[in-house]
Amino acid sequence: MTRNAIVVDLNRCIGCFGCEVACKQENDVPLGQYWSRVTPVGPNGTFPNIEQYWLPTMCQQCVGAPCVEVCPTGASYRDEETGVVLIDQENCIGCESCLSACPYGVRALNEAESVVGKCTLCKPLTAKGELPACVKACCGEARFYGDLDDPESDVSKLVASYDEADRHQLADSGNGPSTIYLLSPKYATWVSDDAVQVSNV
Repeated sequence: MTRNAIVVDLNRCIGCFGCEVACKQENDVPLGQYWSRVTPVGPNGTFPNIEQYWLPTMCQQCVGAPCVEVCPTGASYRDEETGVVLIDQENCIGCESCLSACPYGVRALNEAESVVGKCTLCKPLTAKGELPACVKACCGEARFYGDLDDPESDVSKLVASYDEADRHQLADSGNGPSTIYLLSPKYATWVSDDAVQVSNV
């Protein structure tokens, strides 16, 4: 199956929050909610050896998505063609089961419409062959999109160009997050995954 996902090169991310803004604008995300959020990690260390990086966090497109497993109506599902985890808002009843199941707090309840929203990897754009809004807007050219199961894709080649020690993912509790973060020790030390979880609450 196709496994479309985002790869973020943290060596290039400058923490400008442009991806947050692009996501909210493209998807009309309600005020106070985020489908993509940038979290500063650090500063860590002792002066003058201080380091910090910025961690953009969105739906991790889990291989074993717990949000899909717990959804009572089938509103949370995996698109068979693209492999992307999506929400059918026509079938969403706003029960928030998926919010509790998501290990990363990247789903949000739209209280005005009583439906849950999250990153869709900009399905309306990618369906037309365009890049997700966050990737297009990244002025540091730190975000990449593509099929991780295709060794010839740009994202697969990018990941393969980094040492395994430079490749990171958020904490995996059996859900298998797909998003890959690239961070080399010469720029900063990857902080324990559990210390960088985010929430829309």
